[in-house]
Order: sequence, then C-alpha cells, then structure tokens
Amino acid sequence: MEGPAQVSTAREVSPTVNLLYSEVEEDLRTQVRALLADRCPPEALLARVETDSVHDPALWRLLADGIGVAGLSVPEELGGAGATWSETALVLEELGRAAAPVPYLGSSVLATAALLAAGDTRILPAVASGQRIAALAVPFAIWPGYGLPGSVRETGGRLDGTVPGVADALAADVLLVPATGPDGPGLYAVELSCAGRAVDRRSVTSLDLTRPLADVVLMSAPATAVAVGADAERAVEQALVTGAALLPSEQLGVAQWCLDTTVAYVKERHQFGRPIGSFQAVKHRLADLWVLVAQARAVARNAAAALSADSVTMRTEVAVAQAFSSEAVVEVAEEALQLHGGIGFTWEHPVHLYLKRAKSTALALGTADRHRAALGSLADLPGAVTTRP
Repeated sequence: MEGPAQVSTAREVSPTVNLLYSEVEEDLRTQVRALLADRCPPEALLARVETDSVHDPALWRLLADGIGVAGLSVPEELGGAGATWSETALVLEELGRAAAPVPYLGSSVLATAALLAAGDTRILPAVASGQRIAALAVPFAIWPGYGLPGSVRETGGRLDGTVPGVADALAADVLLVPATGPDGPGLYAVELSCAGRAVDRRSVTSLDLTRPLADVVLMSAPATAVAVGADAERAVEQALVTGAALLPSEQLGVAQWCLDTTVAYVKERHQFGRPIGSFQAVKHRLADLWVLVAQARAVARNAAAALSADSVTMRTEVAVAQAFSSEAVVEVAEEALQLHGGIGFTWEHPVHLYLKRAKSTALALGTADRHRAALGSLADLPGAVTTRP
C-alpha cells in the first residue's frame, strides 16, 4: 500500500479554526477507510469478538507498515511522520467508524503523548513505527487533572501494585507505569518480554467487546525510569489531556457509522407498502441525529485543532468536546438500535457493538459530568468543583 501523504508541520495559529478537512486529510481518510472496509467489515468484526483474541495484529501491521499511521504525530527524527494531532484524530475517526479492534488509542495516543512529553528517545521510535505497542498503565476511566495514580510503588527499580481497567494492555509489548517511590513520583517502562511472571495481565469483562480491558498486576517487576518527579506528573497529565482531546474524534466516527447505517436501513425496510424512512416521525428523528453528528464533528475537530496548536484555550475546548460528544454518541447509537427495530436487538447485527463502544467511551477519560465540572472551574463559575473520588 502507498505510504502516508506528506504532511506539513507548520500551522498558522489563527483565532478562527478551520474545521473543514484538508486535501491531505481526505487522502489519508481514503487510505484508512479503504483498508478498514477490506480488512475489518462488520461481519469480520462480529466473528472476532467471539474469539479469545480480539486484538487484530494483522490489521495493526497494515495500519502501521502499510499506511504509516502509528506515529503520525511523532517528529520525523524519532521515526514518526511529523504531522500533528489533527491527522491522528482523523485516523481515530475512521477507526471509530469501523469499531476497529486495534490498540491505536492506547499506543499511538496515550502512550505516545506520555513519551513525547517525557522527552523519550529510546522507546518512542519503535512505538512510532508500530513495531512495538505501548500502553499507559492507568485506569481507562481517569481524567485530566486526576493526578498521578497511587496504586503502584517503586522500590529499587522494581514495581509492585495493581492497576485496574487498563485499555490495550493485553496487546502491549511495553507498559508505561506511573508509580511513587522513596524519591517521589515517576513514570516507568516495563518490558513485558523481560518481566516474565512479574507481570500478570488479567482480562476483565468489558462492556466494549472491541476494546478489551485488563487488570495489570505487578509483582516486583523490573522497570526503567522514563521520567521522574514533576516531569513524570507532567507526562501523565499530558497523555490524559491528549487522550481526552482526541477521544471525541473516535466517538464521532462511531456516531457517523450509526447514522449512515440507519439511514440506509430505513430506505430498505418497508412497512405498509412504504419504506419506513418515508414516515414523518422517522424523518424527524433522523434529522435530529444528523444535527447531533454535525455538532459532534465541530467540537471534535475544534478540540483536535486546539491540541495541535497548543492553544491557550485548549483545556476549555477539550472539556467542551468531551462533555458534548460523550452524550451525543450514546444518543445516536441508542436511536440507531431503536430505528433498526427487531434486527437491531439481535447479536447478529453489529449495531450493538457500536452502542457498547459509545457507552464505554462515555465513561473513558472522564464522564461528561467530570468535564462539565472542569469547564465550570476553567470559566471560574461559582460552585464549580472538580474532586477525586
């Protein structure tokens, strides 16, 4: 397959954000969508979630080697494409549209952002090329501003503790584990090929069948420091902010698939001698969904652009996008299932996979309420608070 189109890293900062897709982005979308249509159609996805290995390593290799999207936002000197987070957001949108079972969010977004913030040059090139898969060992539900999770302790270069609900940990080659020790906080790399029985990744039941979660148990696991002290805290926070900024793009892809599939279905399904899409009540419901998807596209694109430009209002844009998209994607997916009627409730139709992806992403990296509270604090609204549980 052809390599990625050349993407300019120079972005002119403007008070007005262009939310339209560029020609380069459209070319990238075409490549990714064609690959996913060929290698990850709904019937193949339904079959894969019934197996013990949901992660699709062959698809991941094609995305990483064939198109080169694993390190889009990584500088070229570190093995990446030298693009921006906006291009990564576009890939996430297409992966959400296919509900693709690949560790892109965990490795190419969360872990990559942490490594970039930490200034790592040892692990990042292999992760950027897709040769290795990294996972940030934090609960998938924590949010920006949470701080460094304190469930893992470091002593003499060894880690002990348990991290629940880690996304993409089962597919990872290396774990990036936040931990606290005698010298304070740190971010540590655990090479799973060397850790042996010192690391136990226990698969847990997850609502989203296409993105398995795992509890990571560390038992005196050998680790190498990636960042320490304030640098480690900053790296973890930057990873969470980046994930929260780009997750709405994945949610957008989920919502768009639900809308497109439902529109196609109501044109074909007949009742009383007419397509059900011709009924006024169905038309109104679909029109409302179209508006929701259009609004979700605007806030997702805006958050990705703010992240790419490192805008001074970036935290606000991220909070707005998360608060809106997390609820919008669930509403669109629920309506899609309802409008599919009886077949929508069956295990054989893929709409349930998208509803579960929508529900799970609504809880990931902070709920809508968490981000509304953060937005209130950013806007200095009276009574706005953000607290840890």
